[in-house]
Amino acid sequence: MIQALILATVLALVIAVLTFRSPVWSGLVEGGAAVGLTIPSFALFGLLIAFITSGVVLSVVALAFYGSLPILRNAIVGLRQVDAGLVESSKGMGMGPGASLLRLQLPLAWPVIMTGIRVSAQMLMGIAAIAAYASGPGLGSFIFSGLSRLGGANATNSAWAGVLGVVLLAIVLDLVLNLVGRLTTSRGIRV
Repeated sequence: MIQALILATVLALVIAVLTFRSPVWSGLVEGGAAVGLTIPSFALFGLLIAFITSGVVLSVVALAFYGSLPILRNAIVGLRQVDAGLVESSKGMGMGPGASLLRLQLPLAWPVIMTGIRVSAQMLMGIAAIAAYASGPGLGSFIFSGLSRLGGANATNSAWAGVLGVVLLAIVLDLVLNLVGRLTTSRGIRV
């Protein structure tokens, strides 16, 4: 799940950086992200099974797709909210567009981007459980195993073990990402 979150973050940041300056392109990207979030994850796993046979690869692809959507929207919003006067001042100080993006715009947008990463991570924890349907790794196998044996011995315990495991991992991951956000955000812009 972590590799899918990292892949989603990189993908979303690249698309956001390429499109945030254009209202037309950023509008299309944000609209596409909104539509992408409406696709049921169970259906996407079912469709992708026809093209990707490895459960692990299938899970990473589907999770990276879903994970990139909240990050992408937050990245575009965060980059747009950077004060145009600051960007203009950076040009006056001799910064080129790349330096301004890396040293000014991305650091100022980082708290908003990090919020998107945290939302994405929480969403992916639930979707990752469904990856067991496509022979993907994770605690979802306990849930599906328990549900398939409903009424049998320890079926409920198996399902509860999977659900509680997902919830505990989600809490731990959120705490870790919160710490990462605090450590990677400049003191001057921390909320």
